[in-house]
Amino acid sequence: MKLIVSNVSGIPIYEQIKQQIKSAILSGELKEGEALPSLRTLARELKISVLTVTRAYTELEQEGFVNNVQGRGCFVMGKSSQLIREQLICRVETHLTEAIKASRMAEMPAEELHHLLDILMEENIDG
Repeated sequence: MKLIVSNVSGIPIYEQIKQQIKSAILSGELKEGEALPSLRTLARELKISVLTVTRAYTELEQEGFVNNVQGRGCFVMGKSSQLIREQLICRVETHLTEAIKASRMAEMPAEELHHLLDILMEENIDG
């Protein structure tokens, strides 16, 4: 995972780090149990303070995305984590809302949309 931070974005650097890691977890790029870079390593790579990385990791732990293990590092929580599950459900709701809007624009009946969802769920049963 490659993190990119910007000093001119107006978003605090710790927040940029946190959002990129959350996104990588929710997309599956970072897997359950996978270790995040150490605080010092990430700070060195991004040329930022260890305190900034610490704040990002601490907030990720408070939000249920990672687990900090003293002396071992920071590890990605599983999708069974209630908070991660809630984030994923919110993502589904957002995409379904967009699909509903598009189906209405296409004047697609609800039954046809349901049928399309069933077909897509069947096709992606392993995904």
